[in-house]
Amino acid sequence: MEKLVTMSKKDLSRYTVVEQVLEKRIKQVKAAEMLGVSDRHFRRLLKAYKEQGAKGLLSKKRGKPSNRRLPEKLKAQTIKLMKTKYEGFGPTLGREKLKENDNIK
Repeated sequence: MEKLVTMSKKDLSRYTVVEQVLEKRIKQVKAAEMLGVSDRHFRRLLKAYKEQGAKGLLSKKRGKPSNRRLPEKLKAQTIKLMKTKYEGFGPTLGREKLKENDNIK
């Protein structure tokens, strides 16, 4: 039994274009242009699709935390300050005050 794959609009458009290439309705170069990727990257997508099906077109970073996320301790400290000391401040002013007064960048 096949598993359901949740796809974003971007993933769905990739799937559609890959299917068109496999049906020989468009060329790989045209497909790469349509998706805004290089010809080489499109060939990688095509290979992944042939090996893994629709799942191969999904981002490999999906479901993983960002490399740019803040440490949990800093996040908790910032939220605490925004709820107490800087309550009612907008995001821009709050950030400026955190930077000036609390040395949080």
